[in-house]
Amino acid sequence: MNDGYSTKELKEIIKSAKRMNVELDEDGAKEWMVAIRKAEQSNQKITFDERNGVFGQNIAMLDFSPERLDYFKLIGSLVEFRDIPDKVETALALSGSSAQSKIQRFPGDCDYFERVNIIAASKKEACDTLAEIMREKALSTRQGPTYQLIEVKLGSYQAPFVQRNDTYQPESPISWRPDEIEAGKKVGFSPDGKPVEIIWEEAAQEPGWCKLDWVVADPIQGSLANASNMLDVTWEAPDGTITPLDGYLDPYFQEIYLQKESIPIFSKLSQHVSADAMDEYVHALEKEVKKYVTKHKNYGKAAKRMYNIFRLTGKYESAVYLRELFDEPTSMLYQVWSLIRTVDDAVQAKADFQEEQLIKQADELMLNVIRVLEDAREAEIVSKLLKFRDAISKQDSYEKLSVEAEAARGEVINIVNNFFYDKLTAVPEIKQYIETMQT
Repeated sequence: MNDGYSTKELKEIIKSAKRMNVELDEDGAKEWMVAIRKAEQSNQKITFDERNGVFGQNIAMLDFSPERLDYFKLIGSLVEFRDIPDKVETALALSGSSAQSKIQRFPGDCDYFERVNIIAASKKEACDTLAEIMREKALSTRQGPTYQLIEVKLGSYQAPFVQRNDTYQPESPISWRPDEIEAGKKVGFSPDGKPVEIIWEEAAQEPGWCKLDWVVADPIQGSLANASNMLDVTWEAPDGTITPLDGYLDPYFQEIYLQKESIPIFSKLSQHVSADAMDEYVHALEKEVKKYVTKHKNYGKAAKRMYNIFRLTGKYESAVYLRELFDEPTSMLYQVWSLIRTVDDAVQAKADFQEEQLIKQADELMLNVIRVLEDAREAEIVSKLLKFRDAISKQDSYEKLSVEAEAARGEVINIVNNFFYDKLTAVPEIKQYIETMQT
């Protein structure tokens, strides 16, 4: 080894990159691998950026850029939960590609993660508080000139539930529309046709996966994005015991916390993270990789998860190659794929965004496709995006709009899949890893 990296393996990675026309900065790759080795060996596992007021795990902080921090903090002010003295403590963080802004120039969404610690005399009281603050957050941010709530996940189905043409199976998460949250209940049927009601407060007693999703508009540039806030909710009992309400306290390997005031609550909760958290986190990521290279093929999503696996398990040479893939122009199509859904979500939810704003976003999607592609695929995707744009301007058939959106997304994800598959399998170690997952 040489300063934290294998010269031989790095040369092989560089050779693979050149063969696949991937621009890999050799000096930058070496610097990153030295830095990540130092971070791994450091006794201080959390890095504090005093200048920007953010903090996170050492390795995660290597991938964070403060370039768009003001933008993320602005959206964070919409999605975050507020502290309630002696009752609710919170710590908001960036996660996913938003937290890896140094390497992912074209992130598709604004992903947030928030630790919500509820101080209560009983678990029921904690769950009641959770139901209350999630409902208040959802209704207070339901709709505005620059945002539209799309859905909230709270609770799990206890029995098969039929709504419209969909049947939801037991233990799957419950997705709530804004009107259902306002009504405080979901109305549907059992498979045999009997009326069924799911009450909001009752669903919160076993909250499971808690998540809120919005479409937001940049108030300066007007561009749209999906913004989500994933909650990790804990109950703090009078004796100081910390209990995760979904049964699992999430680790902190991919989060950038946005407020230095969150340090006390982060420090308190991080002490309760399992000693096996790293292994469990990697195992969970590997399950997702397996899903995205087999049943639900999406090699872009698989690549993002493989990057996290490799950087946490010491496969730095493979990780540094993946870092460069997210900087390639074709990877911008991943953002296009995500934004088509964002525009469709905004229209379906009848958001307050101006029609001109939605059409402008569709125009920008087409321009991005034209910048990246220079063959017959460009004409095919642009043709579908034009139909999508036309459907936006008419808005006389929401069903037709979604059909056009999915057609365009299908074309784009096919190109993204082919791009990532070709680049990933060009490296023998990564190719072998994928094949292991597929078998």
